[in-house]
Amino acid sequence: MAKAPNNAAVSKAPESEKITINLGFVDLGQIELLVQEGFYSNRSDFIRTAIRNQIERHAETVRQIVVRKSVDLGLRRITRDELTAAQAAGQMLDIRVLGLVVLAPDITAELARNTISALSVLGSLQASDAVRAALADRIT
Repeated sequence: MAKAPNNAAVSKAPESEKITINLGFVDLGQIELLVQEGFYSNRSDFIRTAIRNQIERHAETVRQIVVRKSVDLGLRRITRDELTAAQAAGQMLDIRVLGLVVLAPDITAELARNTISALSVLGSLQASDAVRAALADRIT
């Protein structure tokens, strides 16, 4: 019988990222009132709903910008093999992502510097400190 994979060893990208916002007292009071009245389960529920509504409101604009700028949407995993292949082909990558970029932990700072000409992330970037430092002048 085959043994199940060890889930602890599997690297899983987080599904969300925590942010902090400042609100005026009146706005916060109105949110609290809506929560108390049962419209939302808590402040976070209200804020997530408001953000989703704004994103939906601007969905067509976002779609047009993504097409125009050739941006990848969602999760973009970059592996050592992908960068090694680009290096062997003499290519430099211009990576643009709206979402999450995960640079594999086995990517060295030197390999990243030699293969990534630009890295534009509208969202979140997961990379080692050494790779971040090597690409600091190329990350926007």
